[in-house]
Amino acid sequence: MKTISIDIETYSSVDLQKSGVYRYAASDDFEILLFAYSVDGGEVKVIDLACGEKIPPDIVLALTDESVRKFAFNAQFERVCLSRLLGYSTGKYIDPKSWFCTMVWAATLGLPLSLEKVGAVLGLDKQKLGVGKELIRYFCKPCEPSQINGERTRNLPYHSREKWELFKTYNKRDVEAEAEIQMRLSAFPVSEREWGNYHLDQRINDYGIALDMDFVEHAIRCDEVNTGSATEKARALTGIDNPNSPSQLKAWLIEQGQVVESLSKAEVNRLLQDATGNIEEILRLRQELAKSSVKKYVAMKNVVGSDNRARGLIQFYGANRTGRYAGRLIQVQNLPQNHLENLPAVRELVRSDDYDSLEKKYGNIPNVLSELIRTAFVPKAGCRFIVADFSAIEARVIAWFAGEQWRLDVFAKGEDIYCASASQMFHVPVQKNGVNGHLRQKGKIAELALGYGGSVGALKAMGATAMGIPETELKPLVAAWRGSNPNITKFWWAVDRAVRYVVSNKQTYECYGLKFSYEKGILFIQLPSGRRLAYVRPRIGVNNFGSDCVTYEGLGASKKWERIESYGPKFVENIVQATARDVLADAMMRLDNAGFKITMHIHDEVVLEVENGKSSVEEVCAIMGEASEWAETMNLRADGYECAFYKKE
Repeated sequence: MKTISIDIETYSSVDLQKSGVYRYAASDDFEILLFAYSVDGGEVKVIDLACGEKIPPDIVLALTDESVRKFAFNAQFERVCLSRLLGYSTGKYIDPKSWFCTMVWAATLGLPLSLEKVGAVLGLDKQKLGVGKELIRYFCKPCEPSQINGERTRNLPYHSREKWELFKTYNKRDVEAEAEIQMRLSAFPVSEREWGNYHLDQRINDYGIALDMDFVEHAIRCDEVNTGSATEKARALTGIDNPNSPSQLKAWLIEQGQVVESLSKAEVNRLLQDATGNIEEILRLRQELAKSSVKKYVAMKNVVGSDNRARGLIQFYGANRTGRYAGRLIQVQNLPQNHLENLPAVRELVRSDDYDSLEKKYGNIPNVLSELIRTAFVPKAGCRFIVADFSAIEARVIAWFAGEQWRLDVFAKGEDIYCASASQMFHVPVQKNGVNGHLRQKGKIAELALGYGGSVGALKAMGATAMGIPETELKPLVAAWRGSNPNITKFWWAVDRAVRYVVSNKQTYECYGLKFSYEKGILFIQLPSGRRLAYVRPRIGVNNFGSDCVTYEGLGASKKWERIESYGPKFVENIVQATARDVLADAMMRLDNAGFKITMHIHDEVVLEVENGKSSVEEVCAIMGEASEWAETMNLRADGYECAFYKKE
């Protein structure tokens, strides 16, 4: 036995979408209903566990045998659930080392993170059965009690033998579809290095991160009290039954002579610029009531396990265009920033339910709760967090690729890239909080907006006009940035030419340490790390401006599979972000090899749980700052700090 392909069907009263597989599988009523498997590509067998059948002993042993490679689509689900079947205790799971995920494999080729959608894109002979969703609702989730169903809260196999037999067929078909995907993808194997990154990701998710649940409960209670108070104030001011209702509030505002098209965040902010009296007060109350300050706290309650740790927060290859990690469940990739001083004191006010002091000292309570979300993540007893992140990683990567020497010199000297950029653009010295310091903001805006072909629209989207930069200055700002970064602009268009050449001629092309190739209907861009970015069914098309451009199939902004337009700077953005991801992956592997426990990572930042008295920020940053073997000349720097709860410094 060398390989097993597996798919399981399960029951739990816990909502999988809200709580994730770790909390789902830990439920008291969790059970595995069906276990379908295929050994070494052979016949698919279905074990009906719900009806008393047993998994063969050799298959049970193989689940933990590192010499047998286990495959599943979204293998994390099977591995965590089967850990429960095998009797693993809370927080302990089957070692992921010999588990391989076909979903991840598909993602490396730019395909969707869904078995059904992958099957459709690939045109599989044996695709996922469409009846699956209805069968899962029937057998895998609690049902509403009624007179018709005898007041039962769950459907068992004997309640519908016909549906149960169809469910077994569905379970079998998933393994068949997964096996066919493996066969289709076999021409494009995932490197052992990348599987190693996946296995580390699984260990990080298995370990999880502790939550201060006492603080979380108090934060939710604080919001409830504040929402009730704000609602009563709004009701007293307006006389309407439900001031949270946009339609009712709009009608009231119109009655007061206030012209209003919507109550969106942007529109309310605009209206507040001129509002006075009761209208101003009700609009501020609207802001307060609309603030989703506790959604992440509620997500924490949904996710946390019996040991007060949250698991499964990171999605490996969540961004399949670049391979970057994505957030799940609590969505740690978009945590609000914290700017409050003396965070421990503010947390204690929340914990003590001192709402009056909170409001007097800090004003808007939802804003306070929002800024405190990070602090709900805590190290276990006897440990502290060491947080470290790369300094200006994307700016360093693009300068390294393009050979933009003045930028490389800035990084080598440890100088501020925003000041240096402004100085390069405006030909004057710029110092933060010093000479010509007002120009730093323009340098920062330009850096963030223009690195990947952005123009005036990108500057506006980045908030340039809102920050006081006149619209008349935007076009000159674009010209100044591009003029001061000629090698980066050359890089954009070199990549554009390379992609066009490869798609048109189906031949290989190399430039800037990148290898562009066309294989079996896929455009590949091989990065210096050896990992490849994939673009499915590329061709030369016409963009909205009537010009030729490269198009390919992929997941668009609406998460639908569609044809997407692209061009040189956009491909460069993918290349740079993907390379930054590979730098992070290598750094995390080095930290793991050095014995550090990574609890989570956000963008280019890692959060380590470190025993008190051991290691230091300096050691962690030194490890992170080491160059990867494939990028020995890349100048990296990491900065860090210690904290008793997670925060941003």
